[in-house]
Amino acid sequence: MKKVLLVSTCTLALSLFSASAAYADGSDAEVTGDEFAPDQVDPDPAKLSQSDAAARIRAAGISVYSSGGCTTRSKSNCTSFDQINSSTISGIITFHSASSCAITITGGTEVGHAAGTYSHYNGYKVDVSRTTCVTDYIHKNFAYQGPRSDGAPLYKSAAGNIYADEGSHWDITYF
Repeated sequence: MKKVLLVSTCTLALSLFSASAAYADGSDAEVTGDEFAPDQVDPDPAKLSQSDAAARIRAAGISVYSSGGCTTRSKSNCTSFDQINSSTISGIITFHSASSCAITITGGTEVGHAAGTYSHYNGYKVDVSRTTCVTDYIHKNFAYQGPRSDGAPLYKSAAGNIYADEGSHWDITYF
């Protein structure tokens, strides 16, 4: 009886822990993919303000979508660039130029994404809308790395950046 109770208690604790790893809307939280980081990453990358990052993105012809119509970093339904790495903005601009695809950023440094060293909040990631053009470019030009621990297919660019296909969007990590 004690073994059954212990197993039930552990199962309940595990399911409660798993349930907490979700976004406010109830969807599953993403896995960061920190284990795919290269050996050498700038430990103190240059950060941009919301206005500076947005200006660079606009000038490059990249669109931004926010379900909440806002840029507040502390709100998960906003798309914020506050404290994003300069190299992340340069990376998405380079991707846009190289692919000739229309790019729409749907996620930046706002809360609500998975934690981790190379996370959205820490400025290393952007989410972009999944379009045929973007997907085809990634599949044709980047090396398939296998699935991430949550099953998302991963692709790696020659520069070492990671592109994870999360179904409705691409989760891109720029190191």
